[in-house]
Amino acid sequence: MPAARCRGPTPWALAIGLLLGGFVVSSLAAGAVLPQRRPHGVRVTVEPQALRLMDGDTAEIRWSAADVETVRFLGIDAPELYRGGRSAPPGPKNLDPRGAEARGFARGAFDVTRAVALLRCDRLDRYRRTLGYFFLDGRNFSALAVRAGYAHETISRYGDNGLPREAAEVLAAARERRRHSPRTTRSRPIAARKASRM
Repeated sequence: MPAARCRGPTPWALAIGLLLGGFVVSSLAAGAVLPQRRPHGVRVTVEPQALRLMDGDTAEIRWSAADVETVRFLGIDAPELYRGGRSAPPGPKNLDPRGAEARGFARGAFDVTRAVALLRCDRLDRYRRTLGYFFLDGRNFSALAVRAGYAHETISRYGDNGLPREAAEVLAAARERRRHSPRTTRSRPIAARKASRM
């Protein structure tokens, strides 16, 4: 009896595989909703020493050696720490001073805080980061950063993410900022404008 020849996948199997693979890739690229598996909709206490601020709008929380959560602050966008964003190699040559100022503001605010809490929304972003608001001694950090000029609000573009009260605080801070500084641009925080006048 002759040995059975191994044949590759049939054209139908290839077509179905490509179709399913394309569906998965397109749904991820289109921003498919990734559900939050951690407690959400309630404030969770975070030990300040467990926090590491990546830049002005992103932090890592080390819950344990094996459990690190990356959190993208809701309601704001701060300047990137490095020119070129995620693709830029880190180093002093690529450091964006506006991004460094935004991170410095965040570090200063978190350093003087006694109680830190995180309020997560019910989904992750496309990079699988938690989306949430940090509260420093009960105050919404996103609103503080907008009011101080180190970030601009993103609620007008992305909505309230199911947390309308916190989003309203950020929008109110943005209105207050515009009212008191009508020439403020999103790309130049307070410290940068003061330095340029000297």
